[in-house]
Amino acid sequence: MGDADLLSSVNAYDWLGHGIYFWEDDPRRAYSWAKANSRIEDPYVVGAIIDLGDCLSLMREDHLGLLAQSYDHLKKIHELSGTQMPKNSAGKDKLRRELDCAVINNLHRLTDYTFDSVRGMFVEGNPAYKGAGFKTKNHVQVCVRTPTLIKGYFRPTQATFE
Repeated sequence: MGDADLLSSVNAYDWLGHGIYFWEDDPRRAYSWAKANSRIEDPYVVGAIIDLGDCLSLMREDHLGLLAQSYDHLKKIHELSGTQMPKNSAGKDKLRRELDCAVINNLHRLTDYTFDSVRGMFVEGNPAYKGAGFKTKNHVQVCVRTPTLIKGYFRPTQATFE
């Protein structure tokens, strides 16, 4: 890790838009995801101390309303230009969230005020037990758009995963 800076992700399918991604409160889940991702040759987990600043929380009703407004705006842009809206789709081993990424990135362009971070809950995996509404791979992710709000980062000890 050394003195390297954390890199912002700018993929068209980043579900919380462009920024630096973190898993919240579950380094084991983050590590298992990284190990299962065939594009990552040497997976490891980074811990961080983050001030979320002004956070777009996808667990707040009013913020979800902002997403709906952004979607409507984006849809009008594509209709006027005669271009296709991005779509979410299931890939070989992952969900590609191109529509969600476009809507969130558009939200930041729509207003004079942009959020420093985005935080969302994702329900994934198999049922935790027969008849469960809980899934085995649920997680919260944070996307930091303002890197200066990352106060520090570190590599957790092996005891974190035991």
